[in-house]
Amino acid sequence: MILMWVAFAVLTLLAMAFVALPFLSKERVQGLTYNANSELIAIFHQRLGELANDLAEQRIDQVNHDESVVELKRRLLNELSPEKSLMSKGNNRIFALTGCAFLVAFTVIFYTATGSQQQLQNWQSAMDNLPAYGERAVMQQGEPLTQNELQAFALGLRTKLAQSGDDKVAWMLLGRVAMSLNEYDMAQQSFDKVLRLDPDNLPVLISYSQVLLLEGSDANMTRAAGMLSKVLKDDPTNLDAISLLALIAYERHDWLQAKAAFEVLLKSMDKEDSRYSMIAQRISEIEQNISAENEQQNSQLTPVATAQQGSNANASNNPAAPSAINVTIKLAPDLVDKLPAQGTLFVFAKAANGPPMPLAVVKLTDYRFPIEVQLSDSNAMVAGLTLSSVEQIILTARISKDASVMPATGELEGRSDVLERSQTQAYELLINELIP
Repeated sequence: MILMWVAFAVLTLLAMAFVALPFLSKERVQGLTYNANSELIAIFHQRLGELANDLAEQRIDQVNHDESVVELKRRLLNELSPEKSLMSKGNNRIFALTGCAFLVAFTVIFYTATGSQQQLQNWQSAMDNLPAYGERAVMQQGEPLTQNELQAFALGLRTKLAQSGDDKVAWMLLGRVAMSLNEYDMAQQSFDKVLRLDPDNLPVLISYSQVLLLEGSDANMTRAAGMLSKVLKDDPTNLDAISLLALIAYERHDWLQAKAAFEVLLKSMDKEDSRYSMIAQRISEIEQNISAENEQQNSQLTPVATAQQGSNANASNNPAAPSAINVTIKLAPDLVDKLPAQGTLFVFAKAANGPPMPLAVVKLTDYRFPIEVQLSDSNAMVAGLTLSSVEQIILTARISKDASVMPATGELEGRSDVLERSQTQAYELLINELIP
């Protein structure tokens, strides 16, 4: 900024010098001999008199006389020295000062009309207020930033990054400010910069996922789901990631996955939370959608493993696929009378130490015990969160009364111990617990 004003002052001084110098330079005046001109004029008149005498005495005729007079006049004009007036009125300094003043006034008026002084003032203000904007935006101190202040904050951050190079904190802030300004391209570019510097930055992965969801294409939703899966591997209880996964499933009409994710959120909230009723209403809406669909549509998200009816029916006759587990489910005799009339059987695997979202799920509405199902990567609920992605798992079979994967009072459940996934190809699971 200082350099710009110095350059402006130097250019102004040069322009003023260009205007003033012609007025201030001294004029070279040659010395003139005025007596020489007087003598030439006297000789001219003398020659005129001689010619008049010659004409009167008829030594020359009239034609020669006239020609001689013309020649005398021509010669006189050629021989006279030019005279210059040495009397200059006024002062050249006044003209120089007037020209400089006009130049400065014209420059000021022209720059005011066409220049970018307001933008420069805004930029300078943004740089001066950058720390204060950061405190209000990040530390939540004072009033929230207005739209104009967000734009100024973004301008200051871009200037800081241009001056100091890559700074992942500044890039992250710029991405979030760009989101607030609905500048999604700028937000994606900023978050890309952060992830190049810090690929495992969980807050940025979540914010980037939000931007991708706002864009709304299938490719971006798939990419966002992958980012959120990475977050949940490192932070299984991250509610922001779970809520975004729920939104992805809801937008894709993957009702079972959306319901499971929303129920995880609901379970983590206090009933006094303002969002509790909204999420409960969303779950009710999803349940209505599930009820309206047929059995094939219900299995849109979590592929259903089919089972043949019979006292000892075997639903999986094919050899186990890689990373697949054949699970035989039995019901404890003392719980037969507790079996719901129209219950739904969920068989799922979860990470022993990992995300709360199931890694693989099978849902059955038509079953008889004992029954065998197969869990594999094809039963994954979320891209990236698959059975083969973890080593230690827990198998669960639950008979739900309300078609919800979340446990409720009066439902029947059976759980395995912690299993090594790579060493488990088959497992017999007993449903032996009544959930109080």
